[in-house]
Amino acid sequence: MKIGILATGITPDELLNQYGTYADMFVELFAQVEADFEYEVFDVRDGVFPITPQQCEGWVITGSKFNVDENRDWMDKLKQLILEINEAGRPILGICFGHQIIAEAFGGKVEAYEGGWGVGLHSYSLIGDNGFISGNEDQFTISAMHRYQITEKPEGARVFAESDFCKYAGLQYGDNILTLQAHPEFNLSYETDLVSLRKGAVIPDEIADAGLEMLRAEAAATDSVKVAGWMSAFMGASLVKS
Repeated sequence: MKIGILATGITPDELLNQYGTYADMFVELFAQVEADFEYEVFDVRDGVFPITPQQCEGWVITGSKFNVDENRDWMDKLKQLILEINEAGRPILGICFGHQIIAEAFGGKVEAYEGGWGVGLHSYSLIGDNGFISGNEDQFTISAMHRYQITEKPEGARVFAESDFCKYAGLQYGDNILTLQAHPEFNLSYETDLVSLRKGAVIPDEIADAGLEMLRAEAAATDSVKVAGWMSAFMGASLVKS
């Protein structure tokens, strides 16, 4: 299955050599669940877009340092592409910025959250009937890194994951779009280094310190690989239905 990664951001320069790009992180994550994927990366920030929605069998929209309310030209073009991919019935995964811009494309609202930044390890409750999740799962924990979040979900979106901090943490749109506010592609080491890098300059010290305490705890762990399995299963099932 060929996956097109729509790169809307890149790792900070200070961390790039050690961790690779966000696209690299997704490739590494799916490799851990032995997903039968091959990849093509499109840096949409530089105007590199696929020719057609059918150019790849599935799509991933990454996180970004940009906010959706910046309304850059490439963001408008990306929203149109999202609608075209949906019309073509191809599966899409959206993570963080990807989660948010997909919501905007379908009429949702994204704003800076009055509760501030979400960083460190966040746990989310699973709700509803989630056919892409095997087993009797009721929650998962992954890395969070966001100040903006969806405040009004699109009418056609179903909530499958939530928390007290993030009401619309996971959304499903029909059979072919699945999105998450948090970051299954961020491992503990990267999240720790990213929070440390942004402490004070971007993230308030107190919030950063609380996040770092969680990340450095002896029992700190994420369910990223488990979530990758869910996402891979969703993509495969969606493609069969399309």
